[in-house]
Amino acid sequence: MEPSCVQFLENKTVLVTGASGFLAKVFLERVLRLQPKVRRVYLLVRASDNKAAKQRLHSEVFEKDLFRVLRKNVGDERLNALISEKVVPIPGDISLNNMGVIRDSNLLQDMMQEIDIIVNSAATTRFDERYDVALGINTFGPLNILNFAKKCANPQLLLHVSTAYVCGERSGLILEKPFAMGETLNGKNKVDIDAEMLLVEQKLKQLKKLGYSEEETKQAMKDLGLKRAKLYGWPNTYVFTKAMGEMLLGYCRESMPIVIIRPTIITSTFSDPFPGWIEGIKTIDSVIVSFRKGLLKCFLVDDMAVCDLIPVDMVANAMIVTAAEHSRESGSHTIYHVGSSYQNPVMYKQIYEILNRFFLASPLLGRNGLPIVPNVKIFPTMAMFRVYTSLRYKLPLQILRLLRLIFPSQLGEKYEVHNRRFNIAMRMVKLYRPYVIFKGIFDDRNLERLRIKNEGTGIDKLIDSIKCIDWEDYFMNIHIRGLITHVLEK
Repeated sequence: MEPSCVQFLENKTVLVTGASGFLAKVFLERVLRLQPKVRRVYLLVRASDNKAAKQRLHSEVFEKDLFRVLRKNVGDERLNALISEKVVPIPGDISLNNMGVIRDSNLLQDMMQEIDIIVNSAATTRFDERYDVALGINTFGPLNILNFAKKCANPQLLLHVSTAYVCGERSGLILEKPFAMGETLNGKNKVDIDAEMLLVEQKLKQLKKLGYSEEETKQAMKDLGLKRAKLYGWPNTYVFTKAMGEMLLGYCRESMPIVIIRPTIITSTFSDPFPGWIEGIKTIDSVIVSFRKGLLKCFLVDDMAVCDLIPVDMVANAMIVTAAEHSRESGSHTIYHVGSSYQNPVMYKQIYEILNRFFLASPLLGRNGLPIVPNVKIFPTMAMFRVYTSLRYKLPLQILRLLRLIFPSQLGEKYEVHNRRFNIAMRMVKLYRPYVIFKGIFDDRNLERLRIKNEGTGIDKLIDSIKCIDWEDYFMNIHIRGLITHVLEK
């Protein structure tokens, strides 16, 4: 028997923003494979026109290996017909009014008449993104989508994907609680979101007047974002602007039902459509790749801290189930953490030991044909990390800098290269520091209650208990192999 949440999708029209993103792809594949009787799926992508949007979707979405199971199940011809019949690519930009769809008024009117569910998965993902870009997409983007939803004839739900780390650097049990408008994490003056945008506009005008280059402007806007985030208690621009986006949704929603999904660190698929599918280098994967290549010599991490991971297919399933649960709940505003730290925690120490075993058993060969043996020094505090890197890297750099003055032609370029690498590495350490020594545990009881409530109905099969994951098996046999297959060997 079909779960009722899958039946719920029948004859529904869904709008998905950020359609070329990792999570959106998996969500789309799940919808089309579980419920081919969905009425229509509008996919918003950044593109110059309809033709470019269609080409981008085919190359960046439907041609991916992710769709091989669906393709095998129905055949190439039927899948292409399904996409042609059900999927409508929309060129647009959520940072603009009406999401930039005003260029085609007929299409806009059709969308507004049809749409039942709106899923916003669009986001900047860099922790140190330009402040103007992050505000446009992460903060005002959700508001533009909400305003668009209010204009629709019969909107049943707006489902917004945020991040669990809007909590900043809080410790202990972190509850599924919405933000109040203007709330800050350090209890200082309230944040005025409109004033933040005005500040950005003034800063951009000032930089233009001073003749800043595009690269200088980009760095200045990154620095401004980090400065404003830390002023109000957030560690970086990404989580600060995502938190403000949540505030605007909560404050401006009126009677619109809102579900906010807050996933933790999203990783490769656990089981659907097959284990191990991933796209690109995600947060934890940059460490795995550096570890594999023997490039990771030292690392800042509290090895007893919990690393909160969640496979992407579990997030997509949670999106479907919560949409079915809360559609048409006038005025509702529900937060769902989707993570593992509460029910099935895995510590960084365990991950380190698993990586060691994997790459000792299956090492990468170096240029000399010999296996690369990872050797990483772990430091649990920033103070210890700074002392080590100062003695091991910074002091030799200072010596090299002095020698460069004596032998500029021989050592000048060498110093510049190593100094640039060191500065980039230290900047990344500062950005990731809040997450590798994070002391919070994310309460996910809302999703667990939903799973228990629907036990035996088929819905519980979509909301797999996170307890079913054996982390050693997942890393050894699914995630690392998937990363190598779908990313590193591509």
